Amino acid sequence: MRKLWLIFAQSVTVAMAALFVVMTLNPELLGSSSPTTVVPFREAAPGEGKQHEEMASGFRMAVGKALPAVVHIFTSQEVRAQRHPFLNDPVFRHFFGDNFDDMPRQDSGLGSGVIVSDQGYILTNFHVIEAADQIEVALSDGRKVKARVVGSDPETDLAVLHVNADKLPMITFGHMESVGVGDLALAIGNPFGVGQTVTMGIVSALGRTHLGINTFENFIQTDAAINPGNSGGALVDINGNLIGINTAIYSRTGGSLGIGFAIPVSSARAIMEEIIAKGQVIRGWIGVEAQELTPELAESFSLASTDGALIAGVVRGGPAEMAGVRPGDILLAVNGKIVQDTYQMLDAIARIKPGEETLFRLKRSSGTEEVKIKVGQRPTMKRRLVNR
Repeated sequence: MRKLWLIFAQSVTVAMAALFVVMTLNPELLGSSSPTTVVPFREAAPGEGKQHEEMASGFRMAVGKALPAVVHIFTSQEVRAQRHPFLNDPVFRHFFGDNFDDMPRQDSGLGSGVIVSDQGYILTNFHVIEAADQIEVALSDGRKVKARVVGSDPETDLAVLHVNADKLPMITFGHMESVGVGDLALAIGNPFGVGQTVTMGIVSALGRTHLGINTFENFIQTDAAINPGNSGGALVDINGNLIGINTAIYSRTGGSLGIGFAIPVSSARAIMEEIIAKGQVIRGWIGVEAQELTPELAESFSLASTDGALIAGVVRGGPAEMAGVRPGDILLAVNGKIVQDTYQMLDAIARIKPGEETLFRLKRSSGTEEVKIKVGQRPTMKRRLVNR
C-alpha cells in the first residue's frame, strides 16, 4: 500500500510539473487561443488591418488627383500712410527738409485657389484678391505666374482669375447631390503660408444659412481644419472630386475650431460660368429691405406662422415702389413659391431674370393681394467685412 501511494504521489508531481511547463512555454496546446483577460473585449479579426491600408491608399490617390490643381495666391497692395500734420508746417520743413513726405508701403496677403480649366481659369474667394494691385499664383510644379481678375461676385465671396501658362492641371468637379452629412472630406490649401497642406474631416452639415458671412449663403459645414490662407482652396471628397470652395471659419482665436464653411460646388460652378461668360453675376432685384418675422411680429400681424418676410423699407423709384409695394407689407410668395424667410426671399428674387414680370403675394391689413412687379437688375453691392 505504501508503495502504491508513493507511485501515485510521484505521478501527480510529474504531471503538475509537465502542466506548468506546457502552460508557460506553449499554452496553445491546451486548446486556448488567447490568454485570459480581466474584462471581455472585441478584437479585430485577422486581415481587417488591410482595409485601413487600402483606405490610406485611397486618400493618397484622392490627394494626388486634386492637389496639383490647388494653387497658392499671393497678393500685394500699395498703401500710402496717412500724412502727418507736421509735414504741412513750413518751419518743420525748413529745418528737416522735404524727405519726410509719406512714402507708399506694400501690404501683402495670401490665400488659395483651384484651377478649374486647363485654359487658365482659377476659382478663389473674392476676399482673397479684394483690392489687390498685383496677384501672383504659385503652381504646384513650382512655377509662379501673374494673374488677372476675370470677374468677381462679392455677395457670394467668389472670384475668377486667369493665368497664361501651359500644361495646367485641373480639378474634377463633383456632384452635390451625391454629398451627404457624414461623408469624408479633405481640405487642401496654404494655411498661414506654410505650404500646401491637406486636412481631413467629415461633412458636418449642408445648407447652412443665416451666418452673416455673405448676402447669399448655402454653405457646406465641415470639421476638416480650415485656417487663414486656406480661403479659396478645395474641399474634395475621397475620390478627389471638388465639392466646395473653402471660404470661412467660426473662430474666437483665428485658428480652426472644427467649424469651417465651404461654398458648394454647384453654386460655385454656376457663378464661375456666369462670370466667365458675362464678366459679372446678373441677379433680379425689386428694391426692398426685408426683416425676419419673429413669433411676436407674426402674432401682431395675425399670422399662423413666421413664414414670409416683412418689408421694412422700399427703395424710392425702385420696381417694388412702382408696383405699389409699401413698408409694412409681408411678402408671402414669389411666383407661387412660399417664402419662408428673408434669405429665401433674396434667393428667389435673385433667380428671376431682370425685365421679367413676376407675381408677388403680399399680406396687408386689407387682406392678401397679388402684385405684378417688373424685376430690375440687382446693383453691385459692396462686401461686408467679417472675420475669417
